[in-house]
Amino acid sequence: MQNITSTAVAPVSSTISKPLQIAGTFLLGLVILYAAGFVNTSAVHNAAHDMRHSQGFPCH
Repeated sequence: MQNITSTAVAPVSSTISKPLQIAGTFLLGLVILYAAGFVNTSAVHNAAHDMRHSQGFPCH
């Protein structure tokens, strides 16, 4: 019969992970907003434009 031993693995700290997730989400949002503002398709541009106005963000 064999003895199987397992080693305990320390849990990975999420203190670094959380700020990276927030920063990544913020950066992705900025890229999407920037891309939608300059896209040639008027429907996407108008939707982003209306959304900016509804949030009180001046874009003119």
